[in-house]
Amino acid sequence: MSKSLAQLERAFVEEAQQDRDRAEHLRRQAAARTRKRDLDRTHKRGSMRFGLLVLILIATAVLVTIAMFETLYYVMG
Repeated sequence: MSKSLAQLERAFVEEAQQDRDRAEHLRRQAAARTRKRDLDRTHKRGSMRFGLLVLILIATAVLVTIAMFETLYYVMG
């Protein structure tokens, strides 16, 4: 009886350790997924902001060019 009780206790301890290891592994995986999602989101936002910046710069250049030629037309005309 005492031998089987010791084996049962040992098995319980081993199973508890496996459960802790499994939980830690799942926690690490979840943290890695969260970091990857955050990095992807940050990259996507950065790309959109860069595209918006380029669009604004092009629009500004076009508007300044149009204003310059209209002013030149009124001055010369």
